[in-house]
Amino acid sequence: MQEIPLRTTVIGSYPFPGWLEFASAHLEEFGSDDIAEMQNDAAVVAIQDQVRAGLDVITDGEQTRFDFNLSFYGHLDGIDLEPASPRRFGPPAHDQRGKHVVTGELAAPHGLGTVEEFSRLQRLAPAGHRLKMSVPGPFTMSGRLLPNARYPDRYALTEALLPLIRNELIALVDAGCEEICVDEPSMSCYGYREDTKRFVDIFNRTVEGVVGKTRLCTHLCFGNFKGHAVGYRRYAPLFPDFLDMTVDELHLEMASREYAELEIIGEVAKRMDVAVGIIDVKSYFIESPEFIAERVRTCLEYAPADRLVFAPDCGLSQTARWAAKKKLHNMVAGVQMVKAELGF
Repeated sequence: MQEIPLRTTVIGSYPFPGWLEFASAHLEEFGSDDIAEMQNDAAVVAIQDQVRAGLDVITDGEQTRFDFNLSFYGHLDGIDLEPASPRRFGPPAHDQRGKHVVTGELAAPHGLGTVEEFSRLQRLAPAGHRLKMSVPGPFTMSGRLLPNARYPDRYALTEALLPLIRNELIALVDAGCEEICVDEPSMSCYGYREDTKRFVDIFNRTVEGVVGKTRLCTHLCFGNFKGHAVGYRRYAPLFPDFLDMTVDELHLEMASREYAELEIIGEVAKRMDVAVGIIDVKSYFIESPEFIAERVRTCLEYAPADRLVFAPDCGLSQTARWAAKKKLHNMVAGVQMVKAELGF
């Protein structure tokens, strides 16, 4: 149960400023100090947008990552990075992301980079704000690797990645991180056709080293590459098994699905806090505070205030910054309207 009823948060990612998008495509023009300065400046932009929106929990916007999980492959030994998109023309979709060839034993001798990101966030964030880091889980990360003789299928790759990510979570906690989101959207995308109990076992073994030492959450959505989903968008196949995940907070994508299956939050709230995706990151409809407040009231019909968290459906990296700012501001304003009604 959380300290702040109806608290507000984000998943992790935030839009890059336009200048960072341009600079990222021309990194060869910059020196190492220039790049470090850009990283700091971009993180400050993301942090300040979240602070001005009034969020209870903020992140660094993942401004030093190419994507919520793509940059992690650069920290791995034993792979050859795939630099080119396998399909460059036609409608944008997930198959435009290439897969990396595994060439040896998977290892991360220097970690996955999140401790450095957290240190930057601590240094740049205003005092008094709750800070969160997001780390992709091993099943999601395995999806971008090609099986081989050593690792013959996706589950073998997952098992190889699992201890690397578990060690990263432990390192984050040792660095003082009070809140970690272990992102496993691939589990929710493919749970309808896979063994959900096996997914839960994988997840719980990943986080076992930090249980009780940080606030743990996981984000379950159905994909968001340039505004496109990739999975079968139903939560029913995942439950009740996913209620056995060892987390303090379970995040569910709801807004883009017109709040279908909203009643499931009542079952989740019996076991853990439930974060409702109340902002549609795939739409440029700007939810008004009144619109948000009405959705919050509906959520309260299923779950108590001290179990409810509100956030965008997914990371905001695929949403234009002007829209992300308005959506976050209105999300917080709408939640505050209901909190005032309830006397919080």
